[in-house]
Amino acid sequence: MSGFSYSLKKVIINIIVILALSFLLGFLFLQLYLPMYTNHGETVSVPDLSGYTFDESVDILDNAGLNYEVSLDSGFSTDEKALAVLKQIPAAEEQVKNGRKIYLTLNARNAPLIKMPNLVNLQLKNVQETLANMGLERGEIIYVPDIGINVVLEQRYRGVSISEGFEVPKGSKIDLVVGDGDGNQILSVPNFIGKDEIDAEFLILGSGLRVGEKIYAKNDTVSAGIVFRQSPDAGLQVRTGEIVDLWISGERDF
Repeated sequence: MSGFSYSLKKVIINIIVILALSFLLGFLFLQLYLPMYTNHGETVSVPDLSGYTFDESVDILDNAGLNYEVSLDSGFSTDEKALAVLKQIPAAEEQVKNGRKIYLTLNARNAPLIKMPNLVNLQLKNVQETLANMGLERGEIIYVPDIGINVVLEQRYRGVSISEGFEVPKGSKIDLVVGDGDGNQILSVPNFIGKDEIDAEFLILGSGLRVGEKIYAKNDTVSAGIVFRQSPDAGLQVRTGEIVDLWISGERDF
């Protein structure tokens, strides 16, 4: 009986020793080996790359021990340089493991083109909202005599009147010619023929009229830059805000 008790005691001791060794090995594996293998606890703060160019961002990430991947979908902002970082995942200041890949969305090198809508005859407040929704900016507001109060009479890009469907870069400024509500006055169209293009435009605006289309054509008898035809003709009675088209000798100087 004593021999059986001794054997049982020995077995129990062996089991305890085995359990203790297993616990110790498990502890060492979880607390020492595994953290060393996975760099557990060693994190890097993601730098803020907003506004930096792609090349600058790559240098910053390399110095931080991080990798990168550029998203196929690019955005566009007129406030940022071409290829500047617009978005990053993970976000700035997040804690990530060394070598983590940071996904970058870059500003497009060229602005996407947008087809202009027809803004003519719409109220100014509605037009401003439309431009903003399309990614365009409202430029200069040019008030002219017209019976329509705050009604858009003409849309311009870089000083040139444009029509519906004309393509402009996203972020462009669109100037608007708008009625001031005083378009009931009747006046006689001045004679602009023989005047310099700039002087003719100044006189048109000063007369309460609007500059319409400018057609450039060669004319052997008229010097370059001089108006040789107009519509409406001089002397006709029109309302203030009427459009005057000019024919100018020579070629357009872009």
